[in-house]
Amino acid sequence: MSYLRATQVLCWLLGIAVLVSVVHYLDNYVNYDDYPVPDPDAAVPAPSATLVAVGWFVFTAFGALGLLLWLRRHITSAAVALTAYSLSGLVGIAHYTVPGAGEMVWWRQAHVLTDIVCGAAVFGFALWAAKNSDDLIPPAAKTPRGPRQPS
Repeated sequence: MSYLRATQVLCWLLGIAVLVSVVHYLDNYVNYDDYPVPDPDAAVPAPSATLVAVGWFVFTAFGALGLLLWLRRHITSAAVALTAYSLSGLVGIAHYTVPGAGEMVWWRQAHVLTDIVCGAAVFGFALWAAKNSDDLIPPAAKTPRGPRQPS
């Protein structure tokens, strides 16, 4: 896949992932008390509503940074930032480690699962980009420039 085609795919992926995450995180924040919570003796406690809200902004900043680095052709750095952003969706898996998560209403299940799928897709893209970074960086950008020679 060419850099141009990969850029189109990345923009679509991030656009969809951000929209889905807005729905998921907003629902998680506004309807915090409707989500199942871990047992009191669980190894990992439930995050607070504030942490959920702040988390969305932090994760989304990594997505924006990943896109910026991608557009500047810093492919490996972009892959790292995109991997961090992918956790925004993948963290949704934690909902299903809590008893009662399977009984959430269908539309909540839909946006949580869609967010997980988006996280997996962004993560897959980041892995692909890291693996193919040499092919995505233009040759002129790979060659270090030496000092200018006088004419």
